[in-house]
Amino acid sequence: MSRLVLVALLVLGFGALRLPIESSLGAEQRRLFHEPKLDLSLREQIGQLGFLAALSGFRSLVGDLVFIEANTAWEQTEWGRVLLLFREATTLQPRSILFWDMAAWHMAWNASVAALHDRTLPNDASRRQAARDYIALGKDFLERGIRNNPDRPQLYESLARLYRDKLHNHAAAARLYAKAATLPGAPEYDERFAAYELSDTSGKERAAYAALLRLYRRGPQERLPTLLKRLKFLEDKLDIPLNERIPDPEE
Repeated sequence: MSRLVLVALLVLGFGALRLPIESSLGAEQRRLFHEPKLDLSLREQIGQLGFLAALSGFRSLVGDLVFIEANTAWEQTEWGRVLLLFREATTLQPRSILFWDMAAWHMAWNASVAALHDRTLPNDASRRQAARDYIALGKDFLERGIRNNPDRPQLYESLARLYRDKLHNHAAAARLYAKAATLPGAPEYDERFAAYELSDTSGKERAAYAALLRLYRRGPQERLPTLLKRLKFLEDKLDIPLNERIPDPEE
């Protein structure tokens, strides 16, 4: 059988398989849009639709198609559909860092911001709650992505950013950046970001100062403006003796 014929049969078969799935997605999407709270217990539902076995060896290809469809739904701001399709895509390709990362980004950043401006919700309190729910969904995507890819630094970094920017939990962000820094292929800035986040954590100033000072002592390549500024701030806050302080940048 030629490759062209095989691809044609696959596309036709995929279309037939999608009909009941689309029906289920549509019903679930309508339910989500009529309820202000998104329930995290739905997270495994896509895996229960019963079509993975039928797809057999075509999980990767179908996952790519679903990923494209999810991004089309994002362009149309169909947030319930974005959620369900990304659940499907990540189930099909759990080792794809991109799929987990994009799913979390759309939920915790794009959908949460859209919720804060959603005039179809009755009041500001419900809009803030909807935004928190979307942030929680983004966090859930990243946590499950990490469980499927514990040896990759990227999702730890993304979860650290979520804790930093959305949940304002600098201690958790510091732990995640520090974990990422220990993994193969981690960029060198992960260790630096872990120290930065620690310096923003109340009660961790001494540990943060020690971490920043270790980086400073590695040489000029580490002495970036942010690191120097945070070291100077902690020197004042911790009342470090003048003779132990680092030189001023202009010296």
